[in-house]
Amino acid sequence: MKFFPKEIDFFELLDRAALNITKGGGLLVSLMENLDNLETCSKEIYEIEQEGDMLTHDIMKKLNKTFITPIDREDLYALASRLDDIIDLIWAAVDRMTVFKLKESTKEAVSMSKDLLLTVEVIQKAIRKLKEKNYPHVQEFCIEINRLENRIDRDFRDALGKLFDEIKDPILIIKWKEIYEHLEDASDRCEDVANTLEAIVLKHA
Repeated sequence: MKFFPKEIDFFELLDRAALNITKGGGLLVSLMENLDNLETCSKEIYEIEQEGDMLTHDIMKKLNKTFITPIDREDLYALASRLDDIIDLIWAAVDRMTVFKLKESTKEAVSMSKDLLLTVEVIQKAIRKLKEKNYPHVQEFCIEINRLENRIDRDFRDALGKLFDEIKDPILIIKWKEIYEHLEDASDRCEDVANTLEAIVLKHA
């Protein structure tokens, strides 16, 4: 039996990682809508980020011990890494908010956070369809991820424009600019996930 180890369900591990990010994205939206619970939400999102690190480490460790994988090893590695990047950047945005001791949010931060949550929810659906080998649906979800990423890009540009047009305090501008950049970077990592998923589909469809 030692020569036939139990098969590892990498898709289940990726799904858990995506669900973890979705939880973080939901908390991010709640936080952006109401900064009264900044300290509490920050601690919760930090725990989610730590859970993401553990899941990523678990995937990498199992990859190193497994000879046969359901899809190419480098694709599993890329998916795990990019998923971890997303929750890392969500945490980075929240951490900055805590460090900066912000008292009020912005409509733009709420909008970007909501779209980011939608994006990670679509990622989770795409990973589940990948496990089912339902490649047409995976492609459809990738198109939706890219559409949302483009929308967040536009929101980011609009948010920066409004920041420099309407905010007089240069320190506050610097603070929110950094937070917006983390949210936009998280969206870019979502697009990286979509690109990896599309590459997998092309190999297997």
